[in-house]
Order: sequence, then structure tokens, then C-alpha cells
Amino acid sequence: MRVVRFRDSAGNVRRGEWTGTDGEEIIARENYGGRLTFGDETFAAEDVDVLPPCEPTKIVCIGLNYADHAAETNSEVPDRPMLFLKPPNTVAAHGERVTLPAGKERIDHEAELAVVIAERCRNVRAENAMDVVAGFTCLNDISNRDDQRIEQNWVRGKAFDNAAPIGPVIAKPEVVPEDAHVRLRLNGELRQDSTRDQFIFSVPELVEEITRYMTLLPGDVISTGTPAGVGPLSDGDTVEVEVEGVGTLRNEIHVP
Repeated sequence: MRVVRFRDSAGNVRRGEWTGTDGEEIIARENYGGRLTFGDETFAAEDVDVLPPCEPTKIVCIGLNYADHAAETNSEVPDRPMLFLKPPNTVAAHGERVTLPAGKERIDHEAELAVVIAERCRNVRAENAMDVVAGFTCLNDISNRDDQRIEQNWVRGKAFDNAAPIGPVIAKPEVVPEDAHVRLRLNGELRQDSTRDQFIFSVPELVEEITRYMTLLPGDVISTGTPAGVGPLSDGDTVEVEVEGVGTLRNEIHVP
């Protein structure tokens, strides 16, 4: 099942199941090619506004969780997960036009599989981690390299408005393969392509490490890191982040 959060024509925020007559491919690639169902009501997806699939109080991001990305950045493979935070202002929805900070030389895309938390949790052991996971979604960890290079806490580099497009749905864990592909296409050209089984730290390991230090709340997100192939964004670009079993997150980029 793929759960979607949306606003109907009357302005009501609702949840439903993202479905399609021809299966996942047409939903993922055609963006609004499926239909949104809610109880006995069915909505054509083009008639509603797709919203971020959750409302996180925080997004906990993982740096360097693929060895190939560590290599392309000339970084050592970490011996424990590298953590940083993105606040709620960074969230942008599937299909939303994403406006980036002006006057920057380089702002990069980073395709990531994101984990959505189902319940309040603290000190979760790895073997129990999936019990607190609602499902998976797509996330683009958009990164302002100009400022990231010169600050230690990465607030300007990672926490600006629209720095975390997310969606379009939350897919139940059982529909996302253990070796699910994580891909990014920029204006239709494949730029990133790896698989979930290439993580340095697995989802259960990440949940265990993060909840040693902080309480996670329902709707909070763990973004699991990006593979090799990160690259710059420009005004007018169309970015598609695809996670196998989830679908495709699509956004247009605007640079003022």
C-alpha cells in the first residue's frame, strides 16, 4: 500500500491510497496518472493538491552512507553514522516548484530513501527498529555547497526553505525491496543510481543510533544518505527522485 496525503477541492486535508489501473510504473512516472482513494470516494489525482506525506518535527539526515559517495567527496568511510538535522521549513511537496537561495554558485541534488517514523520512540534496539517504522518515501536532500563548505553546523548549507522535497507517498516497508534502487534523473537524464543494499549503515542500525540520543515522534523522518552522482541544480531544472517500491518525487527548480 502507498499512502498519500492530499487536499481536496473543498480544502479538506485527507489521506488515501495511491493506486492506478496500470500499476506502479504509470503512477510513478506520470506523476498524477493514478487515482487517490478515500473510503468510498475516489478522486482524480489532477483534481487535488498532493501534500508532503507526513509532517515531521525534524528530519534526521545521514551523511556518507554510501561508500561510493564517500569516495567522490574524498572522505573517509565513517565508523558510525554521521548525523545532521533539517527543520520543518525545509519540507516541500511532490509537484511543488522549489525556490532555491539566490546568489549561490552551487546547490546540489541528493536522492535519498527516507524512513517515516510511526510512533514516539526512544532507545530502540536494531532488532525492533522496524516496529516503529511507518514506511518509506523519497527525499531530495538539496544542499547549498557555498555555505556548507565554510560552516560546521550546516544550517545555511542544509536547513534553508525547500531544502527537503519529500513524497509523493509513504510505502509500507513490505513493498520496498531490500535491494531497492534509488535513482535521480535531472531533466530526464539519469544522474544517480544505486541500491538500498549498498548502505554502510542499515535502517535498523540508523534507528538504533539516532534514538540513543533523541526521541523520534510520529511523522519524523530519517533520510538515509545519498549515493554517488550528486550534482548542481539550475533554474528551470526538473528533478525526479525515484525509490523502487515507492514511486517518483518530481519537482521543478526555480532560482530567483
